[in-house]
Amino acid sequence: MPRQPTEPSLRVFGGIDEAGYGPMLGPLTFGFSAFQLEDGEGTLDWARLSGAVSEAPKDDGKKLIVADSKKVFTRNPRGSARLELTALAFLRARGVQMKAGADLLGTAPKALVPTGAELSAHPWYAHLPKKVPLHATQEKLDEHTGRLGETLRQSETSVVASGAVVIPSGKLNASFARTQNKGATLWSFHSGILLDLFERFGSQGLHMTVDRLGGRARYGAMLSALIPFSTVRVMHESRIESRYLVSSEGRHMSIRFIQKGDTLSLPVALGSCFAKYAREMVMDAFNEHFCAACPDVKPTAGYVTDARRWLSDLEAKDPSLLQAAGTLIRTR
Repeated sequence: MPRQPTEPSLRVFGGIDEAGYGPMLGPLTFGFSAFQLEDGEGTLDWARLSGAVSEAPKDDGKKLIVADSKKVFTRNPRGSARLELTALAFLRARGVQMKAGADLLGTAPKALVPTGAELSAHPWYAHLPKKVPLHATQEKLDEHTGRLGETLRQSETSVVASGAVVIPSGKLNASFARTQNKGATLWSFHSGILLDLFERFGSQGLHMTVDRLGGRARYGAMLSALIPFSTVRVMHESRIESRYLVSSEGRHMSIRFIQKGDTLSLPVALGSCFAKYAREMVMDAFNEHFCAACPDVKPTAGYVTDARRWLSDLEAKDPSLLQAAGTLIRTR
């Protein structure tokens, strides 16, 4: 019988998630994280970081909450602070001292950082907060950061990647025009993060968990195209989970595409928090910009039903604000 391929020794565990795939207004955002196990043993899960991290929102007094962002974030002061503390503390653990909202844009892989021209076409980005934390206190952030740092040291774990990718609506529309396919556009940005992590950490053995992309069950051809001259081995493919081994020039990656990845993988859950934090920050800036121009129009979160209400209200009050629709309203 042919010998079954085995997974290489893995020392870096990463995950990617997105927020804002369905709305009509605002950016599509991605969050990503990766952790190195310095002892080379075990796996990266909530138990390993239990001294500073919990999945349960009720534990937010003493621990950072890392879970599906829909559980972490609620639209009230406590929920906003909870999400912000998780995002900023894990950025600090990576060595990123975020001082202003715009700093979050620079945590993306270099090829995915929005350009000055892209931001200029979306003037609301000028309203990103000039200082963070915005919702939590500096004292609370320092407390959580210290506890997280100690837990990471004791567990011999390092945060080696953390951040967010923000795709402004105009840039998203340009991609839709090129691909003519919403799923292909999602993969085009998703894969840029994946390739960056593979190139940086594949030599140490990288294990990636990614939420399934729609109903797709087969990803082998996409991975082969993403990483030229690679060997892609299919370990398992089903409607629930698909797993692959990717090898190229001394780099190795085990990757699984799975349903509800943010409930199974801490790095994916943290990515979900980064993505949500980025989108909420941009939508706050969006609403500040348009409320300054038209105070009578109530803010929006950008989801389809309320976006239509917002657009109708804005058109009734000041239709000139809708002239740059190509950077305002998503085409898909």
